[in-house]
Amino acid sequence: MTKGIRAIRGFRDIPPEEAWKLSYIEDRTQEHFQRYGYREIRLPMVEFTELFARGIGEATDIVEKEMYTFLDRNGQSLSLRPEGTASAVRAYIEGGWKSQHGITKVYYSGPMFRYERPQKGRYRQFYQLGLEAIGGAGPLVDAEVIDLLHRLFLVVEVQDVRILVNSLGCGKCRPDFRVRLLEYLTGVARELCSNCRRRMESNPLRVLDCKVPGCRSALEKVPVMLDYLCAECEDHFSAVREALDGLEVPYNVDPRIVRGLDYYNRTAFEAVCDRLGSQNAVAAGGRYDGLAKEIGGDAPGIGFAMGLERLGLIMNWDDVVPENPDYYVAAATSSARIPALELGDRLRALGFSVEVDLEDRSLKAQLRSANRMGIDSVLILGDDELSGGTVTLKDFVEKIQREVPLEEFMKEVMAAGTGPERR
Repeated sequence: MTKGIRAIRGFRDIPPEEAWKLSYIEDRTQEHFQRYGYREIRLPMVEFTELFARGIGEATDIVEKEMYTFLDRNGQSLSLRPEGTASAVRAYIEGGWKSQHGITKVYYSGPMFRYERPQKGRYRQFYQLGLEAIGGAGPLVDAEVIDLLHRLFLVVEVQDVRILVNSLGCGKCRPDFRVRLLEYLTGVARELCSNCRRRMESNPLRVLDCKVPGCRSALEKVPVMLDYLCAECEDHFSAVREALDGLEVPYNVDPRIVRGLDYYNRTAFEAVCDRLGSQNAVAAGGRYDGLAKEIGGDAPGIGFAMGLERLGLIMNWDDVVPENPDYYVAAATSSARIPALELGDRLRALGFSVEVDLEDRSLKAQLRSANRMGIDSVLILGDDELSGGTVTLKDFVEKIQREVPLEEFMKEVMAAGTGPERR
């Protein structure tokens, strides 16, 4: 017997009963982004590896361990995208998207790929929404992006997400902090995990983000960037917080919010939910004014990315149900099969969602199917209806059944409005 082919570990099928939830999240979030003036872009899933090596950083875990990289037939190194920001900035530079207003606002969604240990809400192919404001360096841009993220959770009715913010300083004030940080880390190196000891050499800021309990304990008195900000960075962070206060965005300042790459600067933020456990981030973002320079351009920017699966884990789905078809057209006799298809098409042309039996089943079986699908209204066609030009309407909600002239019924549904308008 031939052995069946299974999905690759860390990759999964998303069945219809779950996929509609991701579509629901995408629809609600994209509507929300558009209210703030963001427009959708579609980015390629494969890029030159160099984009991520230069854009994300060769010393990061993503580039060193997690990317799906391969050579094409021309011997060029390509990678499946592990995130979207580098691609968005590359597209901005390559496409000459600079806005006349100074800020280009874009969002994107789709699958990302990272080779990491699969766990709850995390997969090697995962779905992400990202948003970028490119071309603006002022604190009000930062505040609006954080405000947008905060209000997104209100839109999808998730109440227990906390917004954490920090400042990462800039190229002027961060070198001194790095020296002080390394001095401290050297003194507690024996208490740190092997990953943090490795990061001390290449990416010391990432040590602050470690979730290992022993490391968290060793870092209780670690220096923080907020104590080393230059005057410009202090003013920028104060202005961000003042704007957030004016917008009534609840937030906490958390000096452990870091981004380990040199092109990240000033504002960094996360949205976290404790129901997700130690890896509690739902969305993370920050200002990346140096990223464009790394890949051949020059433009400040800020943005965030959010995992759809992780947001789905903390949403309350009790009051959100998938849209069921508006009508089920059932054929009571064999001669009514094709007329049932025709009626289904007439209703679909008006914008209604319609299910029609295609298996020549009994009327009883068709009614059971309609009930299981959650369809409230069944239209029955049989020999009597065909000869009389009528249709039998069975309403599961009102528990009534009546026979009406077919054309009169069509006039009723047209008067009630088309399907999309009714919804």
